[in-house]
Amino acid sequence: MTDSSILPKDADLIDQIATQQRVSESKSTPLIIGIVAGEVSGDSLGADFMQQMNKLRDDIVWVGVGGTKMQAQGLKSIFPLERLAVMGLVEVMSQLPDLFKARRELLSEFKTAGIDWFIGVDAPDFNLRVSKKLKPKGVFCVQYVSPSIWAWRESRIHGIKTATHLVLCLFPFELPVYERHNHPAICVGHPLLRTIDQSLLEIPINQRRSELVWHNDGLQQFFIDRFDDVSQLICVMPGSRRGEITSILPLMLDGIQKLIVLDPKLCFIIPTVDQNHQYIVQDVIDQRSEELRAAIVVIYDDSQPAFSQYAMAASDIVMLASGTATLEAMLLERPMVVIYQLNQLTYQLAKRLVKVPYVALPNILANTAIVPELIQEQASGDNICRTVTRLLQPRAYAEQLNDLTVTKRLLQQQSNHDPANSVIEQWFIQEGYNH
Repeated sequence: MTDSSILPKDADLIDQIATQQRVSESKSTPLIIGIVAGEVSGDSLGADFMQQMNKLRDDIVWVGVGGTKMQAQGLKSIFPLERLAVMGLVEVMSQLPDLFKARRELLSEFKTAGIDWFIGVDAPDFNLRVSKKLKPKGVFCVQYVSPSIWAWRESRIHGIKTATHLVLCLFPFELPVYERHNHPAICVGHPLLRTIDQSLLEIPINQRRSELVWHNDGLQQFFIDRFDDVSQLICVMPGSRRGEITSILPLMLDGIQKLIVLDPKLCFIIPTVDQNHQYIVQDVIDQRSEELRAAIVVIYDDSQPAFSQYAMAASDIVMLASGTATLEAMLLERPMVVIYQLNQLTYQLAKRLVKVPYVALPNILANTAIVPELIQEQASGDNICRTVTRLLQPRAYAEQLNDLTVTKRLLQQQSNHDPANSVIEQWFIQEGYNH
């Protein structure tokens, strides 16, 4: 009797072999791919996609904009991705002239290179405008990360259809809007579902903490006199953009100041994405009291690409800005408190337009408030202190941990498509190949 449990795996293997055969047949000339990421999280997504494609073809020429991770996969960035990393409706206005100039430079480079594909990684306001110029010229255009049309301004779907051949969605709740409007879209899941270090969940937290410290000189120095005298370790992540750090970190520090009055044995670790961010964060902290400075260590470790994940996994809870880090914390099964603040005008505009009641991904995925969100006026030192203190209580801690675990498993079940193969399949459909 045939074991039916192996049939899906066999079918997947056949599909992969067929895809690889079609890719091999198309390799008479190099495949030139334009790719653009506009921030740190996009750099990770872009690098993951590039790595998958490079395994399928060894003759790809990559042209565009990306950070260190994408550059490691073969991209020579036309200009730094930070040039595109502008957050907020109001903030974008002041940067419009340079953003227009950046788009012109990019399109010129793409024309010179003669790109076959364009992959816009997140940054939809910028990338969809680039796609709209390229698609009529015969370039196969993909938007990797759906604009938030599921949350606000669904009418944008018409512009997306004009600009793209395919949208790669990270989450299953994004698909229905594309189905309603009959536009190709696939839920490929977030790369973190594949790349996050699962071994971090298989060892006790005390061992995670010891390994984190003994692999980093800065942490050794910080903990050398207090390692046996720490009540709780809290990971603090104020965001990757300068604007986020300067607006959100001071609020977090207000909360930390009150927390260490209640419990002087609390310790806080802030992992940063690079050395420049480390300097920015440390500069904000250096303006505070000696007591607060002594409770916080700011660390950048270029020897560990996923250092922030190790820091989260070794911590009891995470205090963080809204964004991809909330997904990382959920996948690492770390309870969290989400803190966020925007320019007031930007916030008021967004509040009127957005249809969903949450900003944190775990809450959006669960469709209920499983993690506390302190937004705008709620993000005060007093509220942060109260919320963190409450979360550290055993019952509240266990409840959130259970909710995060359930939501994580559901997401894993619903995200099962490979980004590179999904793009190749749609490309062949577009080119008229018969599968």
